[in-house]
Amino acid sequence: MLDGNLVTAMLPVKDMARARRFYEEQLGLKPLGLKPDGKFVYRCGGTELALFPRPGGTKAEHTALSFKVADIGREVRDLEARGVVFADYDLPGLKTVEHVCVLGSEKAAWFQDPEGNILCLHEDLA
Repeated sequence: MLDGNLVTAMLPVKDMARARRFYEEQLGLKPLGLKPDGKFVYRCGGTELALFPRPGGTKAEHTALSFKVADIGREVRDLEARGVVFADYDLPGLKTVEHVCVLGSEKAAWFQDPEGNILCLHEDLA
């Protein structure tokens, strides 16, 4: 079965140079490099993240990618210091405090990359 295989998350980008600056400089991801088909790949833990050129960018209105972190407050502060802008919500059942909300058994915080992809940080609660 597939449970032992590497997973690659695919994110569409309109401007590869702009996207690469964000993922490398603001998120601190280490590049693996450009593939012959035009994708640019990063390694994140046990997965790969591939940015692929797409003139129309993304149309998703949902979280495309979520990074599991040990301390969401620390990660939010670190990313904010690097210029990442987090979303805040005040809706029934979804309210953020300092950009973080509690959803059942986890905490979460959302932001977008410059290409419009919705990204998330999440921390499991004990």
